[in-house]
Amino acid sequence: MAEMVVRKVGILSVAKIEGLLMFVVGLFIGVIYGLFFIIFGAGLMAAMAQRGGGEQALGGVGPIVIGVLMMIGFPIFYGVMGFVGGAIGALIYNIAAGVVGGIRLELEATTPQYGAPPQQYS
Repeated sequence: MAEMVVRKVGILSVAKIEGLLMFVVGLFIGVIYGLFFIIFGAGLMAAMAQRGGGEQALGGVGPIVIGVLMMIGFPIFYGVMGFVGGAIGALIYNIAAGVVGGIRLELEATTPQYGAPPQQYS
């Protein structure tokens, strides 16, 4: 087994990966919140319209627009914040690894070591 130490990470590469991962998380959260807001917000607007309150002309379009904006905005917001957070985290890691040392990893090869081909005798 080979023991290696991660002494430094690429700030931009960590930021891009973290931004992408958080974009995906934001996509799931945005879809869930957006659908929840569309379903229950439209139902609430319809109930208010039946009682004579609220905007009857819109007919529950407001919650639908807000729900769709959530589905678009959450992934973008989460992705940007993930990118910034990943860059800050990588910068802090590089500083800390310079002071106390990096993370030690034990690595094991999964492929057999290369051996020289057998010699052919004539």
